[in-house]
Amino acid sequence: MILLASPGQGAQTPGFLKPWLEIPGVADRLAWWSAVTGLDLVRYGTEADAEEIRDTAVAQPLLVAAALAAYEVLYEDSVPDAVAGHSVGELAAAAIAGVLSPEAALVLVRERGRAMAEAAAVTETGMTAVLGGDPDEVLASIDKHGLTPANVNGAGQIVAAGTMEQLAKFADEPPAKARLRPLSVAGAFHTEHMEPAVATLRRLAPGAPVADPRTTLLQNRDGAVVADGRDFVARLVDQVSAPVRWDSCMAAMRDLGVTAIIELPPAGTLTGLARRELKGIELVALKTPADLDKARELIKADAS
Repeated sequence: MILLASPGQGAQTPGFLKPWLEIPGVADRLAWWSAVTGLDLVRYGTEADAEEIRDTAVAQPLLVAAALAAYEVLYEDSVPDAVAGHSVGELAAAAIAGVLSPEAALVLVRERGRAMAEAAAVTETGMTAVLGGDPDEVLASIDKHGLTPANVNGAGQIVAAGTMEQLAKFADEPPAKARLRPLSVAGAFHTEHMEPAVATLRRLAPGAPVADPRTTLLQNRDGAVVADGRDFVARLVDQVSAPVRWDSCMAAMRDLGVTAIIELPPAGTLTGLARRELKGIELVALKTPADLDKARELIKADAS
């Protein structure tokens, strides 16, 4: 059983899209999606610097478009056995599963990115990855400093989010045996600071054309397999201000009998977590088109 995984914000790096444009049809697809989002996705994915693509309103559409472009190259007209996305990656997962069209997913991510950027501008906020330490002690320390465990990623990684003042005090008094790594994101995502963005999306989402998923689709709230398209979209909206439980998603992958994970570009983060948490599962990170052959071999073996 192969699961296709789509990464979240923070995975982007300058120029990561450049090698993908050498594949026939990808540039045309991205030009069309640039019109949908009102962003020059090709320029942002090939020429923009780290600060430009750190902008939430840019990063989110760029990530979803990149994931969908690579999915179309890899699978053409077929679908994976299962799919999951981390945070904004869930919009790519929704399109891959057929819950949303690519265009509907990109319209929603365009508005999601704008609304989250506006919400983040109200108060100076951020996110810090906590690596290692006792999970209960880490969560207690996060709570002590008034922060939110915005991403519970498993494999010894929890992301704390809140105001920069709270994060600074947290850094001065870190949990025992834990390392702290500030993340290159522009706000405290998946916390109460994002409630204005949730309100914006709640107004828009009911008008989106939605279908039920055509494959197994996991959701970030609790790792549940969601079979109702409207329910999945409603969960997507609420998730903007609620913690991402990627640990629960990986537990669900284990329970489902997932034997391989292919991570869409910009790949590496989710396969890295799986490598530590899901022993024995085959992993392919699609960092460049050079990784496509290995992914296709997995898919071919799965189908035989």
